[in-house]
Amino acid sequence: QVQLVESGGGLVQAGDSLRLSCVASGRTLDRYAMAWFLQPPGKERDIVAAISRTGNTYYTDSVKGRFTISRDNAKNTVYLQMNSLKPEDTAVYSCAARFSFPGVTLTTRDYDFWGQGTQVTVSS
Repeated sequence: QVQLVESGGGLVQAGDSLRLSCVASGRTLDRYAMAWFLQPPGKERDIVAAISRTGNTYYTDSVKGRFTISRDNAKNTVYLQMNSLKPEDTAVYSCAARFSFPGVTLTTRDYDFWGQGTQVTVSS
C-alpha cells in the first residue's frame, strides 16, 4: 500500500504559475509509475501528465509546453509545475501510482492508488 497526499493548489489568475506536490508514504516511490489527472467540474477525470519509473514523460496536448511533471524518489515526491495557467485548467488535480509498471500509462483504471486531490482555480 502507498498513501498519496497532494498539495499546492489554490486560486490564481490567468498567466500565473503553481507547483503541485504529491508526497507518498508507505512504500518507496521508485517502484511506481506516477501520473497527474484532472477532473473539471461536471466532467470525468482525465490524464494531464505521466512519468515512468525511469523518468520518461507524457503530456496531454493541452498542457504541452506549459506543464512539467517530475519526480524526486529520494523525497518520495512527484511534482507538477504548471505555468501560463488558463481558466480552462480549473479542476481538481489528483496524483496516482501504479506499482511496478515500467512505462507510462494513461487511463484511470490502470492506477492502483490515488490521492484525495487538490483544487486549482484559475480566474480570467
